[in-house]
Amino acid sequence: MKIGQATIKDIAKELGVSSSTVSRALKDYPGISEETKRKVKEVAERLNYRPNAVALSLRKSRSFTIGVIIPEVVHFFFSTVISGIEEVAQARGYNVILTQTNESMSREKSSIEAMLSNQIDGFLVCFTKQTADFDHFSKLLDYGFPMVFFDRIPKIDGAVSVAVDDYKGGYEAVSHLIEQGYENIAHLSGPKSLKISQNRERGYRDALYNHGMQVNEDFIRECPTGTTEEAYAVAMDLFENFDSKPDAFFASNDMAAVGAMHAAKKLGLKVPEEIGLVGFSNWQFCSMLDPSLSSVAQPGFKIGSEATSLLLDIIEKKIDPDSVKDPLILNTELLVRNSSVRQ
Repeated sequence: MKIGQATIKDIAKELGVSSSTVSRALKDYPGISEETKRKVKEVAERLNYRPNAVALSLRKSRSFTIGVIIPEVVHFFFSTVISGIEEVAQARGYNVILTQTNESMSREKSSIEAMLSNQIDGFLVCFTKQTADFDHFSKLLDYGFPMVFFDRIPKIDGAVSVAVDDYKGGYEAVSHLIEQGYENIAHLSGPKSLKISQNRERGYRDALYNHGMQVNEDFIRECPTGTTEEAYAVAMDLFENFDSKPDAFFASNDMAAVGAMHAAKKLGLKVPEEIGLVGFSNWQFCSMLDPSLSSVAQPGFKIGSEATSLLLDIIEKKIDPDSVKDPLILNTELLVRNSSVRQ
């Protein structure tokens, strides 16, 4: 159902009550019985009615403001994405409202409601690691509300998305380690629920397979939070509790790679002579470590600029979102540094 088709009058007509009764029931006025409130809210949900927020934002003239929802502002990758977003938005006369979820789905939902109340023209979204149910996004898309996802691609048919080739990034990272002579390569994966993690792991597996090497399932370890401490504990477990020990790590993010580096150094293992390391995202600190960390670079600025261009074209009706059948996939680049190059 497109926005504007379901109104307070529609709910009132279906229930045989006045529009004012429906309005008061939706606002939980004390003079309305609980039974009436329940019936009104059930019909409102079934008709995909939204009070004020979405309807007003689309019915009135544009606010020339877009909302951006990201997991973490402090994450270097997301800071580069934001730079790309603001560059394009300001050039085209739009303001940006930014909110971070800290990987909380409840905060994601409350952020959406708050931004809709401010009558934004559209959303740019990188959803949380917790988000497994996408109904709160699907309903907005059903209304025809402009939305573009970036980095993390949702399980929503027809959603417009911009991401990088995570599979290729993982494949090239592991192929590089193999070419340097490493034979027992472990993978510190991201959350299994995220497609980006799945694609990076798939690249890891295929690189081993295509180079005639076996995949050791014990060497694929999930690091859902992606912190240095978590990866350190996982790497120590692999070093201390398995007969076959890793001689290299491909980590789904740079912080996990640093955790593996700390574990190796704690045990007196030399990097890169005895342990090779490649991370993912190319945080600023990668070149400052000793040894410097090899990493798969993501074009964060370009992700932000491309996603914003798509969103604004949808808002301005220059493109039909239904015509965008596939995600826009951008290339990664393997940046080889000292942590993975054997002399």
